[in-house]
Amino acid sequence: MIGRLSHGSTKVSGHCVRLSMGLNLLDTYMDPYLAQISSELRAWQQQMMRRPSFLNGLSKRFQTKINSWIPEKVHKAITVALKQMIRGVLFGARHTTARPFLNASLQVREQLVLDKVNVYRKTAAIEGGITGAGGLLLGLADFPILVGIKIKLLFEIATLYGFDVDDYKERIYILHIFELAFSSHEHRRNVYLKMTDWDKKSLQLPQDINKFDWRNFQQEYRDYIDLAKMAQLIPAIGAPVGIVVNNKLIKKLGTTAMNAYRMRVIK
Repeated sequence: MIGRLSHGSTKVSGHCVRLSMGLNLLDTYMDPYLAQISSELRAWQQQMMRRPSFLNGLSKRFQTKINSWIPEKVHKAITVALKQMIRGVLFGARHTTARPFLNASLQVREQLVLDKVNVYRKTAAIEGGITGAGGLLLGLADFPILVGIKIKLLFEIATLYGFDVDDYKERIYILHIFELAFSSHEHRRNVYLKMTDWDKKSLQLPQDINKFDWRNFQQEYRDYIDLAKMAQLIPAIGAPVGIVVNNKLIKKLGTTAMNAYRMRVIK
């Protein structure tokens, strides 16, 4: 990581407000916080690039086999429903999220992000407990509600790192973070590679969000959370399962988002 760290400085390029941050070895020696998070980022990046284990591959093949038994019209219906739901959330969150947070150090930003994640973890846990205790119908309602909570959190985190979610490409990046957090090992690695060197790769994005790979998006997400969410539908244990699972899912999303944005602000 080469460059010079400029705490709190910003620049505006088009619709995207960017942090002007770079990090070199001298900076890490002078700033223990930067040394710590740089180490965390490297470890996370190695994890993202790790090849799937034998068990991971076996699990993925088993899930793929199950998906092959589901009629194509069901897959299409789920894909369309999830696409419309997330597009609605993306549009709504865009208009209810604060403007990019400017003129603050990276350490201050990340403390605010951690505080925000903790708030959303509690919100998601309460929501999971209520829907889990409400039987099948409320349990099914947890899926779209939780997706909305996750997307809204990602919008909040983006602005705290200084990015403008009015920019269409920033919303695509948010979808990639979502995929990164809730996908199989194999798909996760492919998504991560799309996100590296985002400044250049984002220039090649189509302007139509309909060209986003919604089918893979919904299938990976559904496969990732199916087992835990099925347990949430069981009346006797639904509430505690909903509390624990939703809390952990939001925590994982927060960690993934922090490292995904560190890749862009630490040069």
